[in-house]
Amino acid sequence: MAREKIRIKLRGYDHELVDSSIRKIVESAKETRAKIAGPIPLPTQRRIYTVLRSPHIDKRSMEHFERRIHTRLLDIKEPTSETINSLMDIELPTGIDIEIKL
Repeated sequence: MAREKIRIKLRGYDHELVDSSIRKIVESAKETRAKIAGPIPLPTQRRIYTVLRSPHIDKRSMEHFERRIHTRLLDIKEPTSETINSLMDIELPTGIDIEIKL
């Protein structure tokens, strides 16, 4: 029995890895003739960390580090069992967090 929609959310620190992973998923879904909505780029989460350069002297001297999390959203409408099987066989690079909702 076919499900109505599969929602895939990919997250990663490197936007090029996230985009290439989305391309792999889109290509495998198109081969099985499933309808695709997306990929939709969601807002990038930005986290800034401030660290003292020296713990004893110069408390005003600080370093700033930033971590960005890039997120993409993809909907696969009217997937078949063939689509689900092809999605299970895709190998994604490490560092990519994938969240799938049926």
